[in-house]
Amino acid sequence: MPRMTFINADGSKVEVDAPVGVSVLDISRANGIDIEGTCEGALACSTCHVIVAPMDFGRLAEASEDEAYMLDLAFGLTATSRLGCQIIMAEELDGLTVTLPAETASMMPPT
Repeated sequence: MPRMTFINADGSKVEVDAPVGVSVLDISRANGIDIEGTCEGALACSTCHVIVAPMDFGRLAEASEDEAYMLDLAFGLTATSRLGCQIIMAEELDGLTVTLPAETASMMPPT
């Protein structure tokens, strides 16, 4: 099974199993990693924003136009920013490293 590493905003690292076919957002939740994901992966917010390690960014499929639009709303946007709900694990992504930004911005009203 592939593995991936989350780097928390405080710099601590957590390496976890990353099942094929599961989003980075869902992997984070299954492992107690603090990613908000307000819209539950519906591509309607930017609260699952992650910063992909530059060495891994080229291994990802290109972001869709909808994802790029939502990323424009993210705090701390970088050249390797992606939405965790849109990164689906594959064998080819074994070793993926993502950093959680210090802040997120939810544009959705509280439920």
